[in-house]
Amino acid sequence: MHTVVVGTSGTTAEDVIAVARGNARVELSGEALDALARAREIVDALAAKPEPVYGVSTGFGALASRHISPELRAQLQRNIVRSHAAGMGPRVEREVVRALMFLRLKTVASGHTGVRPSVAQTMADVLNAGITPVVHEYGSLGCSGDLAPLSHCALALMGEGDAEGPDGTVRPAGELLAEHGIEPVELREKEGLALLNGTDGMLGMLVMALADLDRLYKSADITAALTLEALLGTDKVLQPELHAIRPHPGQGASAANMAAVLKGSGLTGHFQEESAPRVQDAYSVRCAPQVAGAGRDTMAHAALVASRELASAVDNPVVLPDGRVESNGNFHGAPVAYVLDFLAIAAADLGSIAERRTDRLLDKNRSHGLPPFLADDAGVDSGLMIAQYTQAALVSEMKRLAVPASADSIPSSAMQEDHVSMGWSAARKLRTAVDNLTRIIAIELYAATRAIELRHGLTAAPASLAAIAAAREAGVQGPGPDRFLAPDLAAADAFVRGGGLLAAVEPVTGPLA
Repeated sequence: MHTVVVGTSGTTAEDVIAVARGNARVELSGEALDALARAREIVDALAAKPEPVYGVSTGFGALASRHISPELRAQLQRNIVRSHAAGMGPRVEREVVRALMFLRLKTVASGHTGVRPSVAQTMADVLNAGITPVVHEYGSLGCSGDLAPLSHCALALMGEGDAEGPDGTVRPAGELLAEHGIEPVELREKEGLALLNGTDGMLGMLVMALADLDRLYKSADITAALTLEALLGTDKVLQPELHAIRPHPGQGASAANMAAVLKGSGLTGHFQEESAPRVQDAYSVRCAPQVAGAGRDTMAHAALVASRELASAVDNPVVLPDGRVESNGNFHGAPVAYVLDFLAIAAADLGSIAERRTDRLLDKNRSHGLPPFLADDAGVDSGLMIAQYTQAALVSEMKRLAVPASADSIPSSAMQEDHVSMGWSAARKLRTAVDNLTRIIAIELYAATRAIELRHGLTAAPASLAAIAAAREAGVQGPGPDRFLAPDLAAADAFVRGGGLLAAVEPVTGPLA
């Protein structure tokens, strides 16, 4: 099994996905263990002094003014975990919780938190055992980090609360720890706070969304090319010299992808052969690289923010190399929240333009000779009429999800935490948006492949034919009389979601950008 080694200098997106989705094992490097031990010595020294130090010998948040006596400090750390594990609502997905736990371990291993090596090792042991704490949808405001979600994870380290075992069954966390020979942690000064104070949930969801969107943007370039073919459009708008004079990197990459898919097509360039010749394709076809390209550039910015956050140690207070323990505001989720919202906006627009192309394929007045709704016997058959309704409903929800969460703030902790990021909420709605975008692209694929097969006597590009053949093999059926449509759409969704569309096309085109 793949092993991810956690050091002191952060981690990579690839490692997050390996742990969250691939169940990779986690190990702490010797460097990390040494850094943990050094930082703990500093915290222990401060705990022994009579002067109060925030997070070490004081209360938290609005209660930070109270100095806590030594005999109550272990109770203090337990209490912050128990009281902050206050989430409600549906369970958060396993992969999100694993990403959150791994990213918290990444910060702990930096040596800036003051957590003992034994606590960090327990965090790794829980991940490796496949134990996933139950975390709930609601509870994080994205400031002081993802407090409630991280608290539910810390609670499991203490052997309390509920968790899902490797068999998928939810049971008391203490039972699961015992079965795997893991001793519950007994928290000491600062450790409870250090386990809760980070942007780990929203960052984990950002990293996974970027991986999914990379696949979806390439898939959207393919479906846009298929639709262009099905509408007998022109590929001249994809010429690289046209995109060189407006040098947005994403736009150029998207145009190049579409051109690669369309290479060798016998369906493009029929403008002058119709009774009513066109001068230009509609915007949803002609401007596909501009819209998808802008989304790609948005992703590049979001990936830059994610890389900086992956290299960060997010906690409050932090242990500095010179021995100081300082309060700070690095836990504020604004940098991550903004790009999560930005991605939701871009994804909504990509879904919107894909839906417009699908609608054009179904409208006999704009499809240039295709049957109404791509029906077998229009009137007797409704064809894909309601598939477009479904797509439109998904687009409409994506527009609602594009409303920024990060533009909101709601005060908490008796006005101590009076401006929050709402980054967790931004991440949660982006996950829904990514799911919806997958379905929207799947419906365009379903319509475009059917439309191409209805262009009798004309041959599609080799890459398009490969996509159609693979889709049919995956259970995405072609033209014919009306049938129960939901299974076909589900097959198309699974084909796109699982990377089948890319896998079918890239052997013909080469790797898409």
